Amino acid sequence: MKKTLISVAAASLMMGTVASADVDVEIGGQAVVYYQTWDKVGTDGDLFDQTISAANAGLQLNANADLGNGFGAGGQISALGTLGLENNLVNNTMQTGDHTSADVLNSFAVSKIYVTYKMGQTTIKAGRQELPKALSPLAFSEGWNVFKNTFDAALAINTDLPDTTIVAAYVSAGNSSLTPATGALDPVTGTSMSDFNEIGGGAYMLTAQNASLPMTTLTGSYYHISKGSGTGAVLAGNPATSVDAIWIDAKVAGKDMPLGLNVSGQYGNLSPDLAGLDDTTAMGLMVGGKVAAFNASLAYSSVDDGTLAAQNVGTGVKTPLYTQMVLNQNYIKRDSDTIVARLGMGLGDAGSVGLNYNMSDVGPKGVAPEGDYSELDLVYKTKVAGINLFAAYIYQTQDAEVNGDDDGQFVRVWGRYAF
Repeated sequence: MKKTLISVAAASLMMGTVASADVDVEIGGQAVVYYQTWDKVGTDGDLFDQTISAANAGLQLNANADLGNGFGAGGQISALGTLGLENNLVNNTMQTGDHTSADVLNSFAVSKIYVTYKMGQTTIKAGRQELPKALSPLAFSEGWNVFKNTFDAALAINTDLPDTTIVAAYVSAGNSSLTPATGALDPVTGTSMSDFNEIGGGAYMLTAQNASLPMTTLTGSYYHISKGSGTGAVLAGNPATSVDAIWIDAKVAGKDMPLGLNVSGQYGNLSPDLAGLDDTTAMGLMVGGKVAAFNASLAYSSVDDGTLAAQNVGTGVKTPLYTQMVLNQNYIKRDSDTIVARLGMGLGDAGSVGLNYNMSDVGPKGVAPEGDYSELDLVYKTKVAGINLFAAYIYQTQDAEVNGDDDGQFVRVWGRYAF
């Protein structure tokens, strides 16, 4: 980010004041071009055909200000367009700013606006903001799309205890990380970054993270999602149901470990408060290491056939499971056993390449059809002239009990320039 001094009058929309003074403001953002095409499991088409492709151009501007006396403020505007690609290359977008605008293909959203206050070792942040998965594993901002989804939340972070971070939060609403529901070319029924839907009666979270043990990080989170009719009902399976959930994560890693060995374990339980709805239990293990230019890991997850899916609450689609890959979330988050093997290699100035393979056994109560599923992800990352470049090819196979054999292919490419 670039730091500059601007008058409070010039920044009054964000600050909420017009006092005559100078404010230290950091200005930054990113520019993104994003394209994907897919011949997914359950659909028919040809890769790179206009009818099954989507693209966006996006510009995101951030401003963060130090108002003095411990107070701060920030905001973010996300603008999304198509550069006219819908005329001959794609027929959909990945995201839209506001599907109710006059020009839905070129619109914007206020994706962040918040105030902060710091007193001693405690920081309070209230307003529209991102939530990181490391400290909020069941309500987090997902980074797979053009821009991350955000939440309306109040957050308090305290670090008074040695090697310990305590986070308390109330999350009331969030926008979606998803592709527009019925296509960005349908401005009436599509979804957009401006849609902030209630998460039930609100989600309350308490997280504690401790790193006092050598080479070990322990994180535990508790959630209570109140009764309500918002998107929390999707998690609960019933609009009149509250949900209590815990998620525990332990990581052992350090520079003194042989071959860069790292070991992780996770456990989660989601409990709906309604007769006839069953608890869901999830667990996972992961072991990784490094030899020369190669990174390798093996992960396992198991989620039972309880009522709830082990996934991001309300506004997202991904999971906190170690076995999460590019497209496999529906095959791993309920009534499923999954193994994922990953192999990565650094290429020096040319970037890095990764090869990941998934095998899942999905039961009759899974989110996806019962049967076997596999996914192969080939991912390449590099940086050219300050632009981060990403390219992925995904191959899916499914052997479902009802639908039989099917396969699919998927290509995603994007470039991001941060300033």
